[in-house]
Amino acid sequence: MPSFHAEDEHLMAYAAGSLAEPIALLVATHLALCPSCRARVGSFEAVGGALLETLDTVTTDRSLRDAVLARLDETDAEPAPAPRPAKAGPVDLRVPEPLRGYLGSRLDDLAWKPRGPVDEVRILPDHAGITSRLFRIKAGTAMPRHTHEGSELTLVLSGGFTDRGDHFLRGDVAAADSGVDHCPLADTDEDCYCFAVNDAPLRLTGRLGRLLNPFIRI
Repeated sequence: MPSFHAEDEHLMAYAAGSLAEPIALLVATHLALCPSCRARVGSFEAVGGALLETLDTVTTDRSLRDAVLARLDETDAEPAPAPRPAKAGPVDLRVPEPLRGYLGSRLDDLAWKPRGPVDEVRILPDHAGITSRLFRIKAGTAMPRHTHEGSELTLVLSGGFTDRGDHFLRGDVAAADSGVDHCPLADTDEDCYCFAVNDAPLRLTGRLGRLLNPFIRI
């Protein structure tokens, strides 16, 4: 059972189908591992359905219902993704659906690219500046100290890491923004695999990091 969950604003937007695909994919994969968040999404869906039913019964002010439905139609965010059929290849049970269907191979067999002390694989095209990727942090290794030019959501798939006094394990969601300056440290017993979604680049901090920023983008 995860200890760190998706925020209610993301769960409500997921229930409404108004999240961009990368964020919806992360939330959906978290839901596969988190019964409590699945229950909350069900509650949000029920409330939304009840609201529309209530609006349907209001005959004295049809403009209210029309305004709500028009607002839903106007959203330019992409709907929550349906699970994609998994590509041919061995199944990696460390990766739940729907994320598994986006990969097509085991985590260890992906085309990892080194980014300093961590490896990464991009798994989706950028959506309006949103970057989606997998990180592999070697056991006992810390990511470079960094902050964020925007917001980041990270879902642990396997292993774990410690960050700012909290210990994140499989299924946990960690959130960070421009107010966070940190260097997550992977557990010593196994590599940590994470799925991260960023709406802006990371920026290295510290004396060495500031020197490397023009050459290394994470």
